[in-house]
Amino acid sequence: MTAFEAAEELVGSGHDFFARALVRLTLQVPPALNDPTQTAVRGDLDLDPLLWEQMDVRPLRPAAVLIPVVDRPEPGVIFTQRTPHLPNHAGQIAFPGGSIDPGDDSPAAAALREAQEEIGLDPRLVEPIGYLDLYLTFSGYRILPLVGRVSANYALTLNAHEVEDAFEVPLAFLMDAQNHALHSREWKGLMRRFYAMPYGDRYIWGVTAGILRNLYERVYEA
Repeated sequence: MTAFEAAEELVGSGHDFFARALVRLTLQVPPALNDPTQTAVRGDLDLDPLLWEQMDVRPLRPAAVLIPVVDRPEPGVIFTQRTPHLPNHAGQIAFPGGSIDPGDDSPAAAALREAQEEIGLDPRLVEPIGYLDLYLTFSGYRILPLVGRVSANYALTLNAHEVEDAFEVPLAFLMDAQNHALHSREWKGLMRRFYAMPYGDRYIWGVTAGILRNLYERVYEA
């Protein structure tokens, strides 16, 4: 029996997700992270790719985020709500993460460091599973998302300067394609489409929703 076949036999949302992710994701860093000529990437214009040619946006800054999936029979994903005074994406729902610093051993190390700095998540409680596709943003970042399995007994201490709140959303909700709504808005005179996944009074959209859509496609459609 192959590893994929073994994963397919595991039933239940928690076991099934982690088994699939371990088979379909790797910790191999894509060359495109530091090579803007590479085109095998995702980004803010997944739904309108021709708009990249009409906009003078050149994402060059490498960054990493952590997708923290809590290891329970019914897993949840930890999100942050950014404080309203930040210069970029103020007040928006995001994953913990940020720029990859020269002292970081890897994008995974950067994502874990940022998660510890932003929400006090102990990196010893996170098992890195693998990277998603590189994601390009209008704000100039080349983001490499890391999927991590988080121990259910985690505790958080929020950095009040960067994070106003942290909360969980059920993974089952996020991985249900029926909850991946298509919204649109005007940006610099052009209409662009994007994914949104409203959950109660939480509006998950933009980069965060785009990365979640990529997670769904990589784990459940690949």
